[in-house]
Amino acid sequence: MNTQRPIISRSATVLAVLVLILAAAWGYLFGYPAPPVDPAWEVAAADTIPEGAVVVRYAGTSTLLFDDGDTAFMLDGWFSRPPPFSVLFGKIEPDMEAIRYGLEAMEVDKLAAVIPVHSHYDHAMDSPEVAMRTGAVVYGSEATANICRGWGLAEERIAILSDRAPFQLGAFVITPIESKHFQFNDPEMVETMLTQSEISDPLVPPASAFDYKLGKAYVLLIEHPRGSALVIGSAGFVPGQLEGIEADVVFAGVGGIGSQTAGYREQYWAETVDTVKPERLVLIHWDSLTGPIDQPMSGEVRIAGFLAAGAEETEAFLKAKAAENPDLPFQTLPRFAPVVLFP
Repeated sequence: MNTQRPIISRSATVLAVLVLILAAAWGYLFGYPAPPVDPAWEVAAADTIPEGAVVVRYAGTSTLLFDDGDTAFMLDGWFSRPPPFSVLFGKIEPDMEAIRYGLEAMEVDKLAAVIPVHSHYDHAMDSPEVAMRTGAVVYGSEATANICRGWGLAEERIAILSDRAPFQLGAFVITPIESKHFQFNDPEMVETMLTQSEISDPLVPPASAFDYKLGKAYVLLIEHPRGSALVIGSAGFVPGQLEGIEADVVFAGVGGIGSQTAGYREQYWAETVDTVKPERLVLIHWDSLTGPIDQPMSGEVRIAGFLAAGAEETEAFLKAKAAENPDLPFQTLPRFAPVVLFP
């Protein structure tokens, strides 16, 4: 008589159950929940584009394409989306297929400029490759310049920004305003990603995500004969800095604000939206940094919540502000599709 069969059978059953539990846990932790914005805020893509209109397209994070039919330029130009383990523990580099996909989805093959709002990997890593593919000049800090040099972008295609010194691209006038990055709560993150802010030598990828130092964080005022926009790529602020600045539209980065204090959120709002008083508010930098570029935008991967919680707080804060400001349209942009910013 074989007495081992029931024991083996029970062991196999237990093992199968454990595998299913682990698979379910893995799928949950590395799954992507809904983003922390109201779906009703998403504006419809344009069916037709009036001649001379200023159009904007959005790829996620702070990657925005502005185009008036004569001149097009892009902020950040980031498409790669490396996975969580690579970001935290490995090395990353521009994903050539993701960049190709993103540029084709945005229907762009020529740009006057690529302008990273700062030099962290989720803003500036892909910028030199996007410039190479589109003939653009990269405008940014010295840290951004060293990212470009490390990728082999020619020096004549690199321009260093100066605080509040406007420059012109066709009919657009762009004024960079040195500001602050969103302030992390964790002291080690502050030291690594904000205090140690310079990239002093050409940065050659693959490299650690933490090698992509901040450089300088910019708020960008974009003026055009048809309208003006202020882009706040990161949810940081300098008290009083935006006094006297006017813009028809504010693009406000909200990444991470749910992990900050209620006081920080209120001050960020007061120093940006309340100060500039736009006619429209477009929310940016609310989507996942690791979600695939060829999929709909989502919230941050769930495992990130154990490191930097706050998605529920972000959503609650934004919905409360929308209720407090019924005359201010809150908007989000569809991925890649054209939206008429100024007719």
